[in-house]
Amino acid sequence: MSFSVNKLAPELVAAAEPTPSGRLPLSLMDRTAGVRLIINLILVFEQGVQLAKAIRAALPRALVPYYPVAGRIVEPLPGEVEVDCTGDGVWFVEASLNCSLKDVNNLEHPLLLPRKDLIPYAPPDVIEGDLIFLMQVTEFTCGGFAVGIRFNHAVFDGLGVGQFLKAVAEIARGHARPLIEPVWCREAIPSPPKLSQRHSPATAAVNFESSVFDVSSDHISAVKNQFWRETGQKCSTFDVVTAMTWQCRTRAISLDPHTDVYLGFAANTRHLLRQLPQEGFYGNCVYHTGSKATAGIIAGSSLVEVIELIRDAKERMPAKFLDWLMGNAEDDPCKVPLGYGILVVLDWSRLGFSEVNYGWGEPIHVAPLSGDHSYVSSCIYLQPSKPKQGVRLMTQCVQKEHLHAFTEEMMKFVHN
Repeated sequence: MSFSVNKLAPELVAAAEPTPSGRLPLSLMDRTAGVRLIINLILVFEQGVQLAKAIRAALPRALVPYYPVAGRIVEPLPGEVEVDCTGDGVWFVEASLNCSLKDVNNLEHPLLLPRKDLIPYAPPDVIEGDLIFLMQVTEFTCGGFAVGIRFNHAVFDGLGVGQFLKAVAEIARGHARPLIEPVWCREAIPSPPKLSQRHSPATAAVNFESSVFDVSSDHISAVKNQFWRETGQKCSTFDVVTAMTWQCRTRAISLDPHTDVYLGFAANTRHLLRQLPQEGFYGNCVYHTGSKATAGIIAGSSLVEVIELIRDAKERMPAKFLDWLMGNAEDDPCKVPLGYGILVVLDWSRLGFSEVNYGWGEPIHVAPLSGDHSYVSSCIYLQPSKPKQGVRLMTQCVQKEHLHAFTEEMMKFVHN
């Protein structure tokens, strides 16, 4: 059965009051973490009353304290990316679909609608790479809604965009201002004196297969208990799920046992930067770190041993990050090794997306809406659809010939 979308013309939504103008330089972390990458995601709500109207009314008021979001990205000199606070506004699209959420499985994977139907696009004459934020609200016949978001990673990290989405929702629920006041404060992040702006060498995109796995909280707790019994130490949900995924993928892709495999992840460093305020900062504040071992070690070790490798990488992160800030780092953390041997994991489960509430409850489903082609294999951690407990893994990390083996390996853990 085919469904059709009716999209109204994109509308520019500006701040409700006059806001400061001028240019705001981005921090070094903004310029390296993401590099003007547009991220797409969707939040699915079971019900709402005139949700598009409520969000459309809240956006202009949220853009008063978040006035840089209504500006445009500029690059006066190569690598010197800034936000020009033009006050132009953000693009907002209202849409409807002739089906219920149930008809399309609540927009869970595999996606039963074209991605382009659910996310906003600016008019053809607009350069989307210069935009900071776009939003689309799509109504379904059942009274449910999908909120499609596109944001520029150069201005927000995951926690930052989660903070902005919650701010809009708070105003839609009747608050006069966001509960957390936003702060720009990019100048508080030092620029390491020895670090130049570097880019990874160009490489071809790979067609990674998409899969979704739900890991129950019971299984995660069982592994945590095993780790405690064997080491006398505690480990986190992130440690357990990351070790499991890295090991399953390494076994599935069957590299030579002596080949190095890499695990990469982004660690939040707000707590390490005392010059930043306790809350409200919405720029990039992550440090890319990880672990390296041979394929034979990761595939052949116990899960507890792989967890210990990940915990060691996390424990070394603060010192490495502070070395990097001082310009004493030996390597560039943003220069990710390329190739099939690397897995990058991103934890979206605690970024605040699942707490966005416009007045009719939190989303039943949150997910990225990325394409099938990527430059690096990845796994994103999400909260599972309610009422499930645990972690949902959205993976794009193996090519077609390894999908069956990867799924079998994962199922041994998921259903253990």
